[in-house]
Amino acid sequence: MSIAPVPPVAPLHVVVGAGPVGTATALELARRGLAVRVVTRRGTGPIHPGIELVAADATDGAALAAVAEGAAAIYNCANPAYTRWSTDWPPLAAGMLDAARRTGAGLVTMSNLYGYAPGTLPMTETSPLAPANAKCAVRASMWEAALAAHEAGDVRATEARASDFFGPGVTEAIVGRLTMKPLLAGRTVRVLGDPAALHSVTYIDDVATTLATLGTDERSWGRPWHVPTLPAISQRDLFGRMAAAAGRPAPSVARIPSAALRALGLVSGELRELRHVAYQTRHDFVMSSALTEATFGLAPTAWDRALVATVGWWRGQLDGRPLEVVSAAA
Repeated sequence: MSIAPVPPVAPLHVVVGAGPVGTATALELARRGLAVRVVTRRGTGPIHPGIELVAADATDGAALAAVAEGAAAIYNCANPAYTRWSTDWPPLAAGMLDAARRTGAGLVTMSNLYGYAPGTLPMTETSPLAPANAKCAVRASMWEAALAAHEAGDVRATEARASDFFGPGVTEAIVGRLTMKPLLAGRTVRVLGDPAALHSVTYIDDVATTLATLGTDERSWGRPWHVPTLPAISQRDLFGRMAAAAGRPAPSVARIPSAALRALGLVSGELRELRHVAYQTRHDFVMSSALTEATFGLAPTAWDRALVATVGWWRGQLDGRPLEVVSAAA
């Protein structure tokens, strides 16, 4: 009598956070046939047959370790309020690092370009970290702690870095509610900084693909990687292309006057916080992802595909028919 072999159990991957990055990453991991567990305080997240939703506090390393027992990787896709980075990020990062130590899971952190010195052109993974201020230093210090633990042999850690996100589900960014609503209505698009300065923007599906790749490839550990990102363009060019994808004429793109920005900052904490990173839109802000592309065989999503998906999602939002986060990874 022959006994049928038992199919192998898919490795568990634990995603902390269910915002645009966490959702897209969980869907990409599930698409690859991996077991996925999404952790948030309230147990919310994308609905998918391959994804389990769990409520837990990621600042509690022991509690997160219990949820992540046996996991191959833990993905830090959390997104504290922009105004609370200095208070909320340190305990979150410490909790996830502690959980990785306890479980032996690799730690894959989604980060940004804030740690590089202003004026670094282009920013690469070998550019030194020299944050411009305390806000920018928050993310740099998280990587320094994770790298120290990696080099001490306590964990396996890696980090993905990207520029401003855009795409389905991304609402608070350069391509966000403050720019897409006027663009689709045919009005002037008002932007932060110089509309003619070059600025890298990273498509959300490319973020998800990169995180999933880093968490499943042994070559990733012990260093940061830049998410594949198309060549930098100006905000004027970006919104011109976005309008073309929407079948509309190129919009007028103008800088938000400094006085208006200061006035808005009196009532909006998030806008007030942008003073710390104003240099990123006043001058060229350009990253290179050549190393990631060459090492892992990845490439950024083509402009046409990314823009059409982004416009379609925003049209659904602004027509009063909210869409779920839909990504090419789903």
